[in-house]
Amino acid sequence: MSDFPALMLDEEGGKVRASIRRLNDGDLPEGDVTVRVEHTTLNYKDGLILNGLGRLVRKYPHIPGIDFAGTVERSDSPDYTPGDKVILTGWRVGETHWGGFSGKARVKSDWLVPLPAGLTTRRAMAVGTAGFTAMLAVMALEHQGLTPDAEGEVLVTGAAGGLGSIAVVLLSKLGYRVAASTGRASQHDYLRSLGATTIVDRAEVGAPPAKPLLTERWAGAIDSVGGATLANTVASLRMRGAVASCGNAGGIEMNVTVLPFLLRGASILGIDSALCPKPRRLEAWTRLTALLPMDLLDSLTSDARLADLPELGAKILKGEVRGRVVIDPNA
Repeated sequence: MSDFPALMLDEEGGKVRASIRRLNDGDLPEGDVTVRVEHTTLNYKDGLILNGLGRLVRKYPHIPGIDFAGTVERSDSPDYTPGDKVILTGWRVGETHWGGFSGKARVKSDWLVPLPAGLTTRRAMAVGTAGFTAMLAVMALEHQGLTPDAEGEVLVTGAAGGLGSIAVVLLSKLGYRVAASTGRASQHDYLRSLGATTIVDRAEVGAPPAKPLLTERWAGAIDSVGGATLANTVASLRMRGAVASCGNAGGIEMNVTVLPFLLRGASILGIDSALCPKPRRLEAWTRLTALLPMDLLDSLTSDARLADLPELGAKILKGEVRGRVVIDPNA
């Protein structure tokens, strides 16, 4: 057993406070695999948890961090042996189970997947839950029948964020024409560098639809905003178009009529990366490794320390974090 640092959250008087503590193996929760965490990443959901929002965490003390990659240190599972490189996304880790903002994590072996050949643990977390979810969204749209020769562009909302950035790259690499939505003019060149063919102002797609059906515009969409943006996107889909819905940062209310579904055959595809079956997880990671240009992935990734996370958690909720933030919890 050895000690290691962890970002621990406590709740006092209804307020969540973060501190870095030294823990040892005996402090970790139950699980059959102990992983030395080499890299983890910051996601929007982590921002909510760090700020005590959304009631995603109800039991304290708690270690957040909804994904991680590292090396198996101890295993009681036949599937993994010490020295294996692994990735974890989903399964409510960082919410109901202690997560990746820690030098070590102990989890169930079923929650892990092997690190694909060609990926380092840092690059795996540059992809992280955000990129993994983006790949699941692309796969869902493909399954619904979307192809690169479809009439119209594919819209990506929240495009400068982690999920949106990787969604733009994936769609562009697959040959789609991508419309990237952002509310910041300073992000236009960045989004074009990722492969966006059109930049759409967030206000244009973020208002509630003025009519039940808007002008047909999008062949498909990946939406990580929700709320009025999702309603507007659905009302603007072309015939038999679909939107893969990956988040609800803009709210869970969606004021839309049945007309897009009845008259245009529109679809909403809910993307749940938390409880994704293992074969689909493996397929997603395999495709991510093959599709993502690693130099480009590195260019949209920045590094941080555990001590930086409270400040970064507040910034990501304000939309002030661009691309991906990777953390080495032992740095």
